Amino acid sequence: MDAGQLGWFKREAKDADLSKSPAISVDQSATIPQTKSSSTISYLTQLDGVRFIAVALVLYDHWMAERNSLPLGPLGVTIFFVLSGFLITRILLSSKEKLAGRPDGLSFYLKTFYIRRTIRIFPLYYFSLLILFIANVPLVREKIVWCVLYATNIYIAYYQQWMGVIDHFWSLAVEEQVYLIFPLLLFFVPRRQVPLTMWLLIAGSVCFRYFLYTQHYSWVVAYVFTPACLDSFGLGALLAYLWLYKKEWLQKLFSTSTGFVASLAVYVLLVGVAKSYDDPHNVVAEVWDRLAGSVLGFFLIGRAAIGFKGWMRWFLENPVSRYLGQISYGLYIFHNLIYNFYHTPPSHPTIRIWNKMTTLVPAIDQFFVLKFFYFAILTVIVASLSWFLLEKPINSLKDRFSY
Repeated sequence: MDAGQLGWFKREAKDADLSKSPAISVDQSATIPQTKSSSTISYLTQLDGVRFIAVALVLYDHWMAERNSLPLGPLGVTIFFVLSGFLITRILLSSKEKLAGRPDGLSFYLKTFYIRRTIRIFPLYYFSLLILFIANVPLVREKIVWCVLYATNIYIAYYQQWMGVIDHFWSLAVEEQVYLIFPLLLFFVPRRQVPLTMWLLIAGSVCFRYFLYTQHYSWVVAYVFTPACLDSFGLGALLAYLWLYKKEWLQKLFSTSTGFVASLAVYVLLVGVAKSYDDPHNVVAEVWDRLAGSVLGFFLIGRAAIGFKGWMRWFLENPVSRYLGQISYGLYIFHNLIYNFYHTPPSHPTIRIWNKMTTLVPAIDQFFVLKFFYFAILTVIVASLSWFLLEKPINSLKDRFSY
């Protein structure tokens, strides 16, 4: 019951193409692209593949929960949070630098950021809410104000109750609430103080989760409440700072995959320790899991931003991974509507169709991977229609608003 980003799940590297610079080349022996100004923002090709990894973790966790006991969904969400922190911080710090000295700098900075975010995020979100409201899907009409205000995470934390088909909207609410904080924070904090500010944000978030744990709050609160998620965004922001202003450090950290492999090993070890407790909601799972996942996301995204080589480069850059990453926002929005192990009833159309298929060909019910791909195909179809008919046409309007 975690619902992952992403983000989600937004195609923010496209949004970050403020300078209209060409796509980054990863054929440069993992060398960071040189730009004329630290404010120049380039499109990072492999991050589409990272989005695909993150959304795939969430989908597998929600669809295959009966066979999966690993926290794949939470990890997918965390990766999206780190990615979002990285991309929006690149945008905000770069635009702040470009607008320095303008008398209308703050208003133009905020107006442009929020208009571009609104164009990218709101249409699909509110369109899906409208459809669910008209269809009278349980809890949507009853809690429509919470949904409209992007406050479903607050509802879940306060009432400690999930919201069925829209329970995954909590992470979108977290993203929107962070968008209210970060622009002003990054505008008024001096550039040299950004790293310290982010370290304080990271430490504060971990301490907040520890406080909730020691005070015996429900694990749900530490999972969905925005202050408990800020270490992910803080690490993403630190990565953006390195990318813009400390390229020599960035080169040392991400020119090889050592950091990524080490952080993956630490995360796997931590999950193993968490699983050794009798209570699944233990201090490791509730306090340290998100931090370890955020560090993993930090190294995954940093390495992908410079450019993986070998098989990982092929995986992240192949057309299928990139396309699924590009439509990841739609995949995330719609996947819970297609199926969720925790709340989808047997009468749901997708389940009824699957049951008819298994009646005709009983053998397919023996292979759970076929069931996964069945849901995946349906979700990709719906997300693709959303991308080409709604998101992409509206997204093109962003070009009218640039820094």
